[in-house]
Amino acid sequence: MKATVERATLLKCLGHIQSVVERRNTIPILSNVLIEARADGLRLMATDLDLQVVENIPAAIDLNGATTVSAHTLFDIVRKLPEGSQVELAVSGDRMSVNAGRSRFSLATLKRDDFPVIAETDLPVRFTLSAGELKELIDAVRFAISTEETRYYLNGIYLHATTGPAPKLRGVATDGHRLARIELDLPAGAADMPGVIVPRKCVNEVRKLLDEMAADAPVEIGLSPAKVRFRFSADSTLTSKLIDGTFPDYTRVIPTANDKLLKIDTKSLAEGVDRVAAIATTEKTRAVKIALGRDKVVLSVTSPENGTASEELPADYAAADIEVGFNYRYLLDILGQVGSDLVDVHLADASAPTLIRENDEAKALYVLMPMRV
Repeated sequence: MKATVERATLLKCLGHIQSVVERRNTIPILSNVLIEARADGLRLMATDLDLQVVENIPAAIDLNGATTVSAHTLFDIVRKLPEGSQVELAVSGDRMSVNAGRSRFSLATLKRDDFPVIAETDLPVRFTLSAGELKELIDAVRFAISTEETRYYLNGIYLHATTGPAPKLRGVATDGHRLARIELDLPAGAADMPGVIVPRKCVNEVRKLLDEMAADAPVEIGLSPAKVRFRFSADSTLTSKLIDGTFPDYTRVIPTANDKLLKIDTKSLAEGVDRVAAIATTEKTRAVKIALGRDKVVLSVTSPENGTASEELPADYAAADIEVGFNYRYLLDILGQVGSDLVDVHLADASAPTLIRENDEAKALYVLMPMRV
């Protein structure tokens, strides 16, 4: 194998590829990137056995062939090469030389035949979202994905299609303390999709790739009950296994009868919560108490180590007085996703789930469980 490629092109591709590769692997070849020199250019692939990224880049090919080499090492080398340089990759025996200008590197390789590949099987359900829509869906809910490995079925975003006169594509995430849900118009071809749980790592890798795309660029999504494939272009594909589990019936925790409505400036509430939380330094003091009275909200935090903090904010509230506590970090996460000037907070009592959304017509809604204060 022998090929020459522009540094910038190779670096961008390796940036995508190497983030999939775990730095510590018990299987050595999983630390490597597969590089194939073909007539149409270079094809690079990385996998962790659950997630696979494949990219094609233009290159001058002198000799077809394939090998695998340490993904992080190659990325670090290319990152430090001079801008504008041409990088020559050549394989001889069990070594790959990386040459650019006066720089020379010789890297150990492992055989291409030992590299595991997630089979590119046909995925029966296929539909297309714009990069902007997919980014909106991910950003609205991914902060609520659970990191608790014992509840593995919550370690991703649940995607499914609703039925009825106006079917929607729903994305849902929850960690048991908060829930985030967003609805988009159901794209053509998605009506028969199975309900699937897309793993957190896949979600994060997809989100990174979307940053480099125009908002109206199409992303083709293929689904089966076991796999999902995102095709960002003819030259960039991400395939992932899905979480094999049953997502809980989240509709049961979305309140429908919360009769106390608070309307408040989103930015003022977020900044007020952030300020009073400055004295909350331990897990036990993460609760911010929100006392609602006629057209006002009083925020307060009590810390045995640091003292107390409080702040009063104007608000639109006409229901009975109520006090409720929330984990301030969870509340700030939700407020950070509200794009409107005002936010609607629907409450029932100090122990019931609270519903938060921009307004009744909003695509996204959030449920936050209270804390005892």
